[in-house]
Amino acid sequence: MKKIGVLTSGGDAPGMNAAIRAVVRKAIYHDVEVYGIKYGYQGLIEGNIEKMELGSVGDIIQRGGTKLYSARCEEFKTEKGQQKGIEQLKKHGIDGLVVIGGDGSFRGAEKLTEKGYPCIGVPGTIDNDIPGTDFTIGFDTALNTIIEAIDKIRDTATSHERTYVIEVMGRDAGDLALWAGLADGAETILVPERNEDFEDVVQRLKRGHERGKKHSIIIVAEGVGSGFDFGQRIKEATDLETRVTVLGHTQRGGSPTAADRVLASRLGAKAVDILISGKAGRMVGIQNNKLVDHDIIEVLDQKHSIDMEMYQLSQELSI
Repeated sequence: MKKIGVLTSGGDAPGMNAAIRAVVRKAIYHDVEVYGIKYGYQGLIEGNIEKMELGSVGDIIQRGGTKLYSARCEEFKTEKGQQKGIEQLKKHGIDGLVVIGGDGSFRGAEKLTEKGYPCIGVPGTIDNDIPGTDFTIGFDTALNTIIEAIDKIRDTATSHERTYVIEVMGRDAGDLALWAGLADGAETILVPERNEDFEDVVQRLKRGHERGKKHSIIIVAEGVGSGFDFGQRIKEATDLETRVTVLGHTQRGGSPTAADRVLASRLGAKAVDILISGKAGRMVGIQNNKLVDHDIIEVLDQKHSIDMEMYQLSQELSI
């Protein structure tokens, strides 16, 4: 393998730049040329491809976002779109591809591998919803962003004796909500993986109020529903003064934490090693602090789940 490509696709995540840097420098270390594909699969279709050197990835390890940019691409889901991408890979003489992104990005990598272009997936998403890895690139940074915001909200919740509903990202996964709620001592954590009875939430708030509790923090994962809708229901059911905060895209931005920089560097380098060894259709990950790789199709067939022991602990500590 003499030439490889690298792209980022789907939602951006802090640490993607560190992963790009690792791919480029690891490949050059092995005398393999690297080509950056801008704007994900859309850029692949359009031929937005440029050769990358050591200096191309200088001073980006600390930056959030992605140097290669990202975009959604419905066209690449079609046979015609995939063929356009393959034509561009042939045009530039690219032998294999490293895809940094989430499950949607991996499905594109799967299709290319099936058509003869080896791909390796690197899990980059703040949602932490990819099976086969304990953590995804960006999760730790987003988590710390949420915790910092909740800490500030708790200050004002205490001052005004209010109930705060905080909606966090995560798509259909509850990891961000669960980890942030446990770390910040939230009274209630609502995640898509558990069907929490609304009446139980109300009774928990009332019990706390009756024993003199002046404020409460409720974390709602976006996969459960609207934080504003839930806040309105809480207010109507309890008559407690309630405020809602939707953290939104602040969770995706910012300089990546040390944990994300190290994880991204390890996974990016591992992806190159696997690719140049002749393997294809794999996803790299980390389990029990050990680097692993899995068949990408098997990963996509699995369903993500939260740590139920952590969820139970959050329930026990929020009595």
